[in-house]
Amino acid sequence: MSVAARLTELGIELPAVAAPVAAYVPAGVHAGLVYTSGQLPFVDGALPAVGKVGAEVSAEEAKSYARTCALNALAAAADAAGGVDRIAGVLRVGGFVASAEGFTGQPGVVNGASDVLGEIFGDAGRHVRAAVGVAELPLGSPVEVEVTFLLA
Repeated sequence: MSVAARLTELGIELPAVAAPVAAYVPAGVHAGLVYTSGQLPFVDGALPAVGKVGAEVSAEEAKSYARTCALNALAAAADAAGGVDRIAGVLRVGGFVASAEGFTGQPGVVNGASDVLGEIFGDAGRHVRAAVGVAELPLGSPVEVEVTFLLA
């Protein structure tokens, strides 16, 4: 099944590629891979929440934002690669969680990204990963995700 067909089956519509907030491109292609810049959970050009996970933002909310970040990353990768069906799978996910003092649930938050990529790509969505707690993220975002995709 094509990636586009799988997205339709799941009822997922990829968002428009988020405009960069600084001097970078959303995704780049090299040697059979598509690397995305860190993606924030923009929805229609705005962040749905700001703040630290474990304080202003719950872990469950942040998990849903990580899912949004992964879909934003897929949209950026598809744009750079020439279409979503040019994406064959996922190699690596890097997740950054703006964490309140004492919050240690970063892996559960980043599962939001990993889970949706697994739903879309099946076994080809299995990936290596880092889930890191940080003091601050751009624009006050609670989460940021970068993904390295495999080209078809």
